[in-house]
Amino acid sequence: MSKVRITAVILLLVGIGVGYFVYASQRSEARFPFRLGLDLSGGTLLTYRADVSDVPSGEVDDAMNTLRDVIERRVNLFGVAEPVVQTEEASILSGEREHRLIVELPGVTDVEEAVRQLGETPLLEFKLLAESVSMSEISATTSIDELFVATGLTGRFLKRATLQFGDGSGGGLVSQPTVVLEFNDEGTKLFADITREHVGDILAIFLDGTPITEPVIQTEIPDGTAVITGDFTPKEARDLVRNLNFGALPVPVELIGTQSIGASLGGEILRAGVTAGLWGLILVAIFMVIWYRLPGLVSVLTLGMYVVVVLALFKLIPVTLTAAGIAGFILSIGMAVDANVLIFERMRDERRRGHNLETAVREGFARAWLSIRDGNLSTLITAAILFWFGTSLIQGFALTLGIGVLVSMVTAITATRLFLLALVPKEPGGVAGALFEAGFGRSAQKAEAGEQNV
Repeated sequence: MSKVRITAVILLLVGIGVGYFVYASQRSEARFPFRLGLDLSGGTLLTYRADVSDVPSGEVDDAMNTLRDVIERRVNLFGVAEPVVQTEEASILSGEREHRLIVELPGVTDVEEAVRQLGETPLLEFKLLAESVSMSEISATTSIDELFVATGLTGRFLKRATLQFGDGSGGGLVSQPTVVLEFNDEGTKLFADITREHVGDILAIFLDGTPITEPVIQTEIPDGTAVITGDFTPKEARDLVRNLNFGALPVPVELIGTQSIGASLGGEILRAGVTAGLWGLILVAIFMVIWYRLPGLVSVLTLGMYVVVVLALFKLIPVTLTAAGIAGFILSIGMAVDANVLIFERMRDERRRGHNLETAVREGFARAWLSIRDGNLSTLITAAILFWFGTSLIQGFALTLGIGVLVSMVTAITATRLFLLALVPKEPGGVAGALFEAGFGRSAQKAEAGEQNV
């Protein structure tokens, strides 16, 4: 057996192995299941309005990006597979702009639970007592927040929070737990300025709009470290540290919309997409086999390998599949078939020139490569632009299309070529030679003989 045929057999076995991996990994206890998006698996869509009125205009984008990152970390902590968290700027009738946060939670159908979990992330603020307010007014008022003014120091400047216990009085008993906050470089500078300029003033620490401690600034604190000594139990202090490290919200948010997508609707969309893909694959396979005969059958084989390799990549990367992503994958199947059609038509041209089958196969691939390369490269550039500038829906389409095009270039140029060379008969003509012909007209050999007789 020649080296070409041995390599073709090895490649075929690898394809079968990848196909088995895709099949086996779909079991309920699979380690690499497909990750389905909100529109396919069902879930919850939450829309929040961010209050950026206290954020300088030049820092709004940074604040919204930080908010997105914080919420994304929070969502990941309660086990949501591939959540989508994005920001958007929407117009309202007054001509102003409002900033929104869109949170997609695949698989989470309990809206109240989702809202509760996201709401556990605290809003941390440092506020100074207004100069015209006395301590008696603080104890008398029911709206303490109105007596304090914002300093601009919030949780978005927080680097980390740690829990500490110190030796308290009373026979060496452990004192109440304290929460130590460390700010980033920008927060350290801001905190130092506040403490230097307001020595002797009350700097209250608010958590979700509620003051948890109201210490008096004794001296400047230049190292960016603040201590919260509220009336915490050890569990409450641990929870506070955990939530702050998971991310304190940089700006207040308000839930303005919820939408629940049932799993039945998602399952229907998924079945429709899979059905469309299977019918498309079957019809293309029938055409290729009827029109191109043995090369068409080889292209169907490599197309099957292409499908299982792409599906395996979707599992391993992993790629979150949405309806748009399935559409991109189906479109990439068409691109893979298109490459095979170009190759086979070039092979027919070489046969008409009188070349034998092996030469026709080699030259056909060489001549088709430039067209395949340019066509796929233009598609990859388009997919990259869509992924870079598009929203999550468009990004899913662009990602699956791009992966599919890259894999199709490998299977069309490498696998199909290898299998055809392994099947080329040593002797021209006969049944084997006829199987390499395409279409329903005269074969290349008969056409050549007719031209010589003339």
